Amino acid sequence: MDASFLDIPLDRLRDKRGMKWSRYGDDVIGAWVADMDFPVAPAIQDAIDDIQAGNEFGYPADDAGATVREAFADWMKREHRWRIDPDDTLLLGDVLQAMHAAILRFSEPGDGLVVQTPIYPPFLGAVKANNRRLDENPLLRDTNGYGIDFDRLRAVIDKRTKMLLLCNPHNPTGRAFSRKELKKLAEIALEHDLIVVSDEIHMDLVYPDLKHIPFASLGPEIAARTITLSSASKSFNIAGLRCAVAHFGAPELRRAFSKINLRLFGTPSIVGMVATQAAWRDGKQWLSLVREQLDENRQRVEIFLSANLPEIGFHMPEATYLAWLDCTALELDERPQEFFLKQAKVGLNPGSDFSPASDKFVRLNFATPPAVLNEILNRMSYAVKR
Repeated sequence: MDASFLDIPLDRLRDKRGMKWSRYGDDVIGAWVADMDFPVAPAIQDAIDDIQAGNEFGYPADDAGATVREAFADWMKREHRWRIDPDDTLLLGDVLQAMHAAILRFSEPGDGLVVQTPIYPPFLGAVKANNRRLDENPLLRDTNGYGIDFDRLRAVIDKRTKMLLLCNPHNPTGRAFSRKELKKLAEIALEHDLIVVSDEIHMDLVYPDLKHIPFASLGPEIAARTITLSSASKSFNIAGLRCAVAHFGAPELRRAFSKINLRLFGTPSIVGMVATQAAWRDGKQWLSLVREQLDENRQRVEIFLSANLPEIGFHMPEATYLAWLDCTALELDERPQEFFLKQAKVGLNPGSDFSPASDKFVRLNFATPPAVLNEILNRMSYAVKR
């Protein structure tokens, strides 16, 4: 397999019917929601084609869930050196379903949930929707990038704080938190008896010289209070197929979680299960090529901004295909997302969705062919300079 499959012209992307390319007009380039513009892995496409050819759209086989959970355990062992028992996992429709279920099960209305902001907006939505208190701990930022403010974190936590909602790798900043940082978080969670929900959906999109460290892999004590959430959806570009995994670091944690009526949250689709299994069994070669392209793209963003838009603050992401851009120095008369949509015809995520303090930021999705990324960046530069 070579990387030629990643080179898709812009006019073909405009024909896509998904959210990313249908939200705005045909003259707008979608660079917002976290879908990649690349075709799925051949192994995934073959698995879906097999289902279609056999007209197998009924209920999954009794052992279908077990095979997906085993594929997940094998993948974590091979790719992340984390040995887990498939029996310690559950399948759900998506990661956010599991997060909402955990919040309902392990906290009460009015309890505090710790979140490191800026953060993927559904984290904030989950806190609000379940009538919990947002214990916000903004990330620190310096010339080297973003980090966790442990002093403020300790100050934020009180007797009503029950859970820590962790996003690692972090969306939108692209941080892949270090073992040292995660150990400090684990110490605080243990000290304050917090349940940790760790969303690790971007775990396979960490760039060279860095490693993803599953939070629950730090040791049995912290694992016993950690629910790890993941999916093949982001890394393999199959978000619409709905299949996610929740791993419980202790049997007691899984039993407690399972007391909630999971029927409220639905189950994975048969297509999602088959595609997910194919991704974790046979998708490695495809993923390696995609990661190489994403690595080139993130460097392309850094080089372009440095040369043409030095006013925009940018720290090279350590993971994900998302660029978190600080547009404060542009001194725009409107939110930067609105400016770039109107003036550059580029659709970005507004920073205010990730925290109110981030209203001068935008999030850019650079998981697109190089020619399209060049067009995005050139449009943004032209809009600022004209």
